[in-house]
Amino acid sequence: MMMVSVILAMAGAVLAAALAAGLYLALVTRRIARNARRLVPPPGKFVTVDGNRIHYVERGQGLPILFIHGLGGTQFHFKPLFAGLEKDFRLIAVDRPGSGYSTRRGLTPANPKDQADFVARFIDQLQLDRPLLVGHSLGGAVALASALDHPDKISGLALISPLTRPGEAPPAEFNDLDIASPFWRRVIANTIGLPRSIKLAPKTLEFVFGPQQPPADYAVAGGAMSVLQPSHFFASSTDFRASGEGLRKQQQRYGELTMPMGIIYGTADRVLDWQAQGKAMAETAAGIDFEALEGVGHMPQYAEPGRVEAFIRRVAGRAFAGR
Repeated sequence: MMMVSVILAMAGAVLAAALAAGLYLALVTRRIARNARRLVPPPGKFVTVDGNRIHYVERGQGLPILFIHGLGGTQFHFKPLFAGLEKDFRLIAVDRPGSGYSTRRGLTPANPKDQADFVARFIDQLQLDRPLLVGHSLGGAVALASALDHPDKISGLALISPLTRPGEAPPAEFNDLDIASPFWRRVIANTIGLPRSIKLAPKTLEFVFGPQQPPADYAVAGGAMSVLQPSHFFASSTDFRASGEGLRKQQQRYGELTMPMGIIYGTADRVLDWQAQGKAMAETAAGIDFEALEGVGHMPQYAEPGRVEAFIRRVAGRAFAGR
């Protein structure tokens, strides 16, 4: 009997310690999120789509270009391209639902097809006249799904390091996002997720940007701290778990694409295989503008902003021909 009492007392002590640790981490997470929002406040506007408060930035005037970021990213990832392009185009970069400063209600479906439906409704909400879609990484898969399911909404695709097909094993650097249970995803997002993200940030940035380096001012001026929100961690994990859904079926439909389209990829990309995801995709249809950037990693818009801008202008020239 005494042994049972001892075991129960020990179990109670362990549970109390776990709850105390969880509460402490929740308070730390809230402090991190408040500090991040203070240092990097939302720079854009908000609009309600599907009951979600969606954050986006807008610059320039002219024919519209809509930018869609990748896994764990935000609209800040297109900032290096805006200074050159805003002279001639109306640029809109959106935080996808749940990412950055956009909200995502509950367990809203997050596979590329469902996010493409969001893109279509966002285009309608802003009354954009058939924009060119620029998608980076996972945003490339979303842009492709948009072109397949809503071709009347857009004029063409300019894809930067896009995810185009299933089959690759996820990089080990993304293991922290591989959380199957939505319940534990929420718990981790509000406790250990942000502190651990900060701890792993140098390694993560080296992997994503490598072999190049991120800008020295990437954290604040570059907007990187905007990802330090529990909702962003939860959405990124949800996107990660859902990203493979529908890609195989989507891949089988690429022959339907007839609109102007281009792909630009770095040959030193560590996140995605540039030949399987980029070069092979470019060979699925005639007329796809494909450009390989020798020695460049997963973030060409930072490594070679001039060449990426020229690429977008080239695709835009075809997409907007006659307009």
